[in-house]
Amino acid sequence: MANQPGTEVQLPDTSELAKSFSEIAERSQRLLSDWLSQNGYMSQQSMPADPLNIGNSFLELTSKMMADPAKMVQAQMSLWQDYMSLWQHTASRMMGQETKPVIEPRRDDKRFKDEAWQENDVFNYIKQSYLLTSRWMQQSVDRVEGIDPKTKERVDFYTRQFVSAMSPTNFAMTNPEVIRATIETRGENLINGLKNMLKDLERGKGSLRISQTDYDKFIVGKNIATTPGKVIYRNEMMELIQYAPTTEQVVKRPLLFVPAWINKFYIVDLREKNSWVKWAVDQGHTVFMISWVNPTEELAQKSFADYIIKGPVEALDAIEKATGEKEVNAVGYCIGGTLLASSIAYMANKGDNRIRSGTFFTTMLDFSEPGELGVFIDESTISYLEEKMAERGYLDAAEMATTFNMLRENDLIWSFVVNNYLLGNDPFPFDLLYWNSDSTRMPYAMHSFYLRNFYQKNKLVEPGGITLNGEAIDLRKVKIPAYFLSAREDHIAPWTSTYKGTQIFSGPVQFTLAASGHIAGVINPPAAKKYCFWYTEKKPPANPDEWLSHATQKDGSWWPNWDAWAKKQSGDERVPAREPGSGKLKVIDDAPGPYVSMKA
Repeated sequence: MANQPGTEVQLPDTSELAKSFSEIAERSQRLLSDWLSQNGYMSQQSMPADPLNIGNSFLELTSKMMADPAKMVQAQMSLWQDYMSLWQHTASRMMGQETKPVIEPRRDDKRFKDEAWQENDVFNYIKQSYLLTSRWMQQSVDRVEGIDPKTKERVDFYTRQFVSAMSPTNFAMTNPEVIRATIETRGENLINGLKNMLKDLERGKGSLRISQTDYDKFIVGKNIATTPGKVIYRNEMMELIQYAPTTEQVVKRPLLFVPAWINKFYIVDLREKNSWVKWAVDQGHTVFMISWVNPTEELAQKSFADYIIKGPVEALDAIEKATGEKEVNAVGYCIGGTLLASSIAYMANKGDNRIRSGTFFTTMLDFSEPGELGVFIDESTISYLEEKMAERGYLDAAEMATTFNMLRENDLIWSFVVNNYLLGNDPFPFDLLYWNSDSTRMPYAMHSFYLRNFYQKNKLVEPGGITLNGEAIDLRKVKIPAYFLSAREDHIAPWTSTYKGTQIFSGPVQFTLAASGHIAGVINPPAAKKYCFWYTEKKPPANPDEWLSHATQKDGSWWPNWDAWAKKQSGDERVPAREPGSGKLKVIDDAPGPYVSMKA
């Protein structure tokens, strides 16, 4: 049969195809050789078979399920009935009848946004079949009784990881978008995807480090972290940045920001349009920023107390020299907020009251309900991490990043697998995801102490439960005004957990709840006119749901609400703007300083 005009199949250029596969083979061989030389076969054999204790957790689950076979049969019958409904639904659709889906994805599930998942009968069936099976699997696990709560959390979490991994969107032959791209590009997307995977393996030195953004598009200090300022103080743990004023008069009391040290500080200074730092400076605050060092094995024995002494305490000494002011308002973000609260309690023991108010962004003080991060906190896992940290002197940044990515696996793992490896696209340049990938190492002594005493034993809320530099601290001695900001969809620090902090301090407390998550809920500039927040100036009750039922909802950013609160703590006095280097401390470097540019 003669070919019809316009229907001729165009085959890929064989010479280009051969060149691509030759390049891939060469890179693969080099990558394997490098990995073997760096790691060695025997070193891999010494690793524990199940460091996260996943196998034992599922063994316990299985034994409980087998103990009640009637429930297993009931669950199987329920799944069978769901499939009967799905077959009837699909048959009716194929005969042109309008039928309601048996099951639909959640509204926030972006995996099935391609129209073919709705319009094509085959893909619609595949989608619903997957959703029914995944729902059945997760419900079957969730309904098993008699399991230890920690084990239950672990099996629930890893069942979800398995279910997400098995989504039909993650496989070339069951993803209509990938099939379409393969036809249109004559398979070039899959070749490009293989190249992208090899590039990520090379970047991870043999471990797959999935690219979340185009890393070449961002340079710290050039197009992110660009708010003008100077490094005015430095020790082995941190640099202190003083930002240049943009107003003639400033609030008399300076503002000290204590960021987390798991990632870099510039989450609050990404771009001019969404920089909390620049916005705070524009409101008349003299902002000082701690920029933590990215520790190497030389800092392995640095403790949580060292982070306090070499962080906020020495920063306060430097601020007094730079401005002449002894008192500050302080802000802490996530674990930086935990450190700030611990610092204030430690200083209270010493009679040091230089921090006059505290703001805590998405900060946990009571770790009794840590959310899904608690899955990674048990004796087996901590001991395994301690063993690895003892060998290197630190916890590798990539391991921390993987943990946090697993909390939102479809958004932060599988969406990039599809985009980068199956569709063969380059990652989109996104400042937030660049920051998300710019994680830091954790010193052995500090991180072990933090995991055991905060997450595992929840000692921080116990009066005298934590001893720092010989001082048994008690958060109930903190009497300064406090502002707690949490995010309603936070996967890292659930808002009902961070809310518990409002019941610990002895001073006046205001709680504000932002919409969205751990990052977007915090980094929400007023000009964006996005989301909303809930607040009340009344004393927070013990129950978070009761608080929410009486809170006032307001559209837009919570930033002005905080600014009014912070200025209320400072009083009405204003002073001439302070230029970095104009006090007793001279300029060392331009902001953002060299510490923030140290890669893991």
